[in-house]
Formats: sequence, C-alpha cells, structure tokens
Amino acid sequence: MPRDRDPLVVGRVVGDVLDPFTRSVSLRVTYGMKEVNNGCELKPSQVVHQPRVDTGGDDLRTFYTLVMVDPDAPSPSDPNLKEYLHWLVTDIPATTAASFGQEIVCYESPRPTQLRISQIIRQ
Repeated sequence: MPRDRDPLVVGRVVGDVLDPFTRSVSLRVTYGMKEVNNGCELKPSQVVHQPRVDTGGDDLRTFYTLVMVDPDAPSPSDPNLKEYLHWLVTDIPATTAASFGQEIVCYESPRPTQLRISQIIRQ
C-alpha cells in the first residue's frame, strides 16, 4: 500500500504520534467476534472489555510491547488529552497473544461516541 494511502499516515498517527516505521510482524485485534482494521468504527458497547491481541513473528525469544493510546482524545478537533494511555502490556512472546505478556497498565475502555481504531506494532 502506498504510504500516502496508509490509514495510519492519513490519520496522522504516523508522523504525529509515531515516526515512520516498517511493519515487521502481523497484529490481529478482535473485540469479541469483530476484527479491527485501520479506520474501523466501533461503538462504546463493543469495546467495554479488552480486545484479544495476537502477534505474529516466528521466534518465541522475541518479545513485543503493546501500547494502546488514543492519539486525538477527546476529539480530533480538540486533542487536549492527546495520546491518552488505555492499555500497556510488555514482554509479549512472538506468535502469542497479549494475555501472555505482563500487563503494566490495565485496560481502560475508550469512551467516545465512536472509535477510530489504528493498529500499531513496532519491534
């Protein structure tokens, strides 16, 4: 996908919240039966409970950190709580789920009327 069409670039996550990066492993996020994709909109009732987050990779000796932030809280036009931390999990072994990591900050469900979810993973 060209960088100018990447939802993370268009949504200013890359370039504002994160420096440009190359994805190195897959990341799958699901709330119940709903798989989350960049730009996906979810209702608050769908995000009450923490999502299942599965990481890719092929080496169990590699560990990842999951940082779930709201890059424009409370709204894109008034981001005065910018980069609000909703969840932090460290030491997630490759090829497993976030539940195998060490939860540092417990999941706090987002509370806007609708969410725009962006998946971000960095090694």
